[in-house]
Amino acid sequence: MKKVQAITDGSCLGNPGRGGWACILRYGGHTKEMYGSERETTNNRMELTAAIQALAALREACEVEIVTDSQYVKNGIQTWMAGWKRNGWKTAAKKPVMNQDLWVELDEQVQRHKTDWVWTKGHANHADNNRCDELARMAAENQSSS
Repeated sequence: MKKVQAITDGSCLGNPGRGGWACILRYGGHTKEMYGSERETTNNRMELTAAIQALAALREACEVEIVTDSQYVKNGIQTWMAGWKRNGWKTAAKKPVMNQDLWVELDEQVQRHKTDWVWTKGHANHADNNRCDELARMAAENQSSS
């Protein structure tokens, strides 16, 4: 099984507001940068979209180390999701899970791969995270995608 590293980040100008997401995929000596945007969204939705797009870009099942600066995404996938699914996508407070559409999509992508989620401090000394932040902000500002 191929081992891939995916670095992901989301950005939002206003929350809600214009958003951007970005990811960097690394496999062997290869690097692929991807980014995109949405006109009216939230930071959490862009963080989730970055992870979804990174995993969806992989054509076959892989071992994926996903590096994120989003505690929301990391805790959601590792800690909260099992309970949400058990409770019919309701929180412990019996309220609907916010961003359920994206959590379901992320869950579907995660099922295709063996994933390891790693948190990194945002806006710190992680070059790939800083690059993702730059790409996500550029996408939010320019409202373009590649």
